[in-house]
Amino acid sequence: MSFVRRKFLTGAAAAGGALAAPAISRAQNRVVLNWKMTSAYGKGSPFYMDGPGSATDLAKRIREMSDGRLNIQVFGAGELIPAFEGFDAVRAGTVEMNHANSYFWTGKAFAAQYFTAVPFGMNFQGINGWLYDGGGIDLWNEVYAPFGMVAMPCGNTGVQMTGWFKKEIKTVADLKGLKMRIPGLAGKVYANLGVDVKVLPGGEIFPALERGVIDAAEFVGPFQDRRLGLQKAAKYYYTTGWHEPATVSELLINKAAWDKLPKDLQAIVSNAAAACNVISEGWCQKANSDAMEDLKKQGVIARPLPDDVIKALRAETNKVLAEAVAKDPLTKKVHDSYFAFKSKFDRWSEVSEEAYHVKVRD
Repeated sequence: MSFVRRKFLTGAAAAGGALAAPAISRAQNRVVLNWKMTSAYGKGSPFYMDGPGSATDLAKRIREMSDGRLNIQVFGAGELIPAFEGFDAVRAGTVEMNHANSYFWTGKAFAAQYFTAVPFGMNFQGINGWLYDGGGIDLWNEVYAPFGMVAMPCGNTGVQMTGWFKKEIKTVADLKGLKMRIPGLAGKVYANLGVDVKVLPGGEIFPALERGVIDAAEFVGPFQDRRLGLQKAAKYYYTTGWHEPATVSELLINKAAWDKLPKDLQAIVSNAAAACNVISEGWCQKANSDAMEDLKKQGVIARPLPDDVIKALRAETNKVLAEAVAKDPLTKKVHDSYFAFKSKFDRWSEVSEEAYHVKVRD
């Protein structure tokens, strides 16, 4: 039974050890905990920091569900720590939580990337099946155990777009020498095909693309990309979404702090995170549907990558994953679990979702 699933089934209140001041105060003869949560995304960012399923919404749900017993102060990127230092801050106990994506921590543990998105991997339904009921969350926490942290999904963008390109991509050769903002496993794949890969926070993408510091950029999807104004800096919008078929947001928690939470508060955190996981993806579907129509009206050229480019990306993805698996037993364990689940899920999808889209939809 998975880590979060166990917490779903925990409903009874239990006494817990008190955290050291100043993270704790007493009000009306009860323990009130005050935690900090940082984010890899800037204050006001839709989906990540504001709106349904965001970090702010997650904190609000936890506060209300706990009747004020657990209050979480949310900090956007740069407010308390830089965007990509959440892992170290939670590990050190500087903050109790961080809201980001696990593929930002590739330098800490390669296997962490499987819990955000795998190129040519599973969609929203598949990744949730693996995480909640296929052992994925338990493996996630096994990867983080040496660092003294636990994690769970708390959001999902659904399928993301390949990204924005100043020039048309016709063949694999067009990728060579291209300067592109792209994180995660996909960045490694692109790099092996000659792309000069950059990892930039969201707020730095548009100015870099506009000034020609980069030639292409991947961010999220139509709504988020339009908000950054990326359509004003590049006109080719490739829509294949090969690199992130569903992108999981990570709630990262200091394990010592987590273990001190009473069992009912652990259950509240787990359930609030699961709710945000579903709610945020639903919001993305609506927001992206509207934004895509608007981008087309603005003259954006939206199309999938050429077949030969996709084939090259898939082949290189297989090489990158094979190399990582050969180097690290824990990565192999996560990889084998992920792709064993994917194999079964793909067979089911062929007779369910794919059959619907091919045979039933107008």
